[in-house]
Amino acid sequence: MKNKNKFLLAVIFISIIVVAVAFRSRMKSTSAGAAQEISPVIGTIQQSFSTTGTVLPKNRLEIKPPVNGRIESILIKEGDKVKIGQTLAWMSSTERAALLDAARGEGEEALKYWQDVYKPIALLAPIDGEVIVATVQPGQTVTTSDAVIVLSDQLIVRAQVDETDIGKVKISQKTIIALDAYPDTKIKADVEHIYYESETLNNVTIYKVDLLPDEVPQFFRSGMNTTVDFIEASSANTLLLPLEAVHKAENGDYVLIAVQGRGEPEKRAVKLGISDDKNVEIISGISKDDKIAVKPEKFSIPRNSSGTNPFMPQRKR
Repeated sequence: MKNKNKFLLAVIFISIIVVAVAFRSRMKSTSAGAAQEISPVIGTIQQSFSTTGTVLPKNRLEIKPPVNGRIESILIKEGDKVKIGQTLAWMSSTERAALLDAARGEGEEALKYWQDVYKPIALLAPIDGEVIVATVQPGQTVTTSDAVIVLSDQLIVRAQVDETDIGKVKISQKTIIALDAYPDTKIKADVEHIYYESETLNNVTIYKVDLLPDEVPQFFRSGMNTTVDFIEASSANTLLLPLEAVHKAENGDYVLIAVQGRGEPEKRAVKLGISDDKNVEIISGISKDDKIAVKPEKFSIPRNSSGTNPFMPQRKR
């Protein structure tokens, strides 16, 4: 019985050793990391930089009353398109408002008489545009300093560009706008104007840049925050590789070509074009039929040269 138990213990011990050796060899092969083979793809790549911006009216025009008085009626609402010369509201001067209030106490006939004799003042649209503010209500008293209605001829995006990037911005340059409220909708726009005077924002020197959208969406609202991508360069139908597949050396850039029948890949020099945060354009050196070897990156925990824990108290020597 004892011999049988000894035999079982020996079998278990040998099995444990075999499993440990196999696991250790597997860990070694995994840590070494087998290279993956990928193929270049044909696609489009863009090189760009990003900044923030705000939706604003290109020309913001406030319509103020010519005299102090009272608003009698508002003929438009926010979002309406108006034409130059269109009547937007009617108002009474202070004197007319007082006469009408007194006539109402005398009856309808007296009120109608003074309404015909003392005509109201029309507030007209001086430009073609869109009503972006119309919050004054009929019966409200206004002065010559009050903006009764605000018009905008067109909504644009004003971007804030850091001085280190302003040299990359050109008139008519293509941009992509994404509103914070509608991040999935991409709006194409062109650079219309680059301001000459800088501003300091949070101790950073910036320049304002006006962007004119190709088409203004219905959901555009003045004051909306945006993210703007300025496209520096783009290339279509070009050969692309992931950034990690390209290596740098003193004599230039190269990739590792997987050759059938060989254990180690061979180096091949390549000429690079533009790049983004994921891919790089390959101008020459390889074709779309080549197989590129990409080795996984290795990471190791740095060791203390003294072999001691730096957070533990040290004994004085």
